[in-house]
Amino acid sequence: MTVGIVCTALLGLLLFGLGLYVSLLRGRTRRSIGCDTTSPTDPLHRAVRAHGNTAEYAPFLGLMFLWFAMHPASTWVSVLIVVATAARFLIVAGLLFGPSLDRPNPMRFSGALLTYLCGLALVVRLALA
Repeated sequence: MTVGIVCTALLGLLLFGLGLYVSLLRGRTRRSIGCDTTSPTDPLHRAVRAHGNTAEYAPFLGLMFLWFAMHPASTWVSVLIVVATAARFLIVAGLLFGPSLDRPNPMRFSGALLTYLCGLALVVRLALA
């Protein structure tokens, strides 16, 4: 298997795992839709934000990863794919386990920055292909 395929699978695992986690929290808190509170420390609100943020980025990253899996590029592209995947897990960890959503924490900041930098570099590389 190529790096792009493995990392796409990991992003899928992250997305669907977070979806399941949100559903389990909804069952536990008896909140069937939305969040009763937007408290930056509410576990359901945090889980919904982590899932939503993942749903915003994972699909397009996955598409690019699969394209590069089918059209192999240089090693630095594989490194960017791995770093971008790790960044998505890092931002989720920051959203779920950081002190609060109302201010950035190092995991969220690093995950977001690496997502933007890797994503932009991969888009440029894709455009030049």
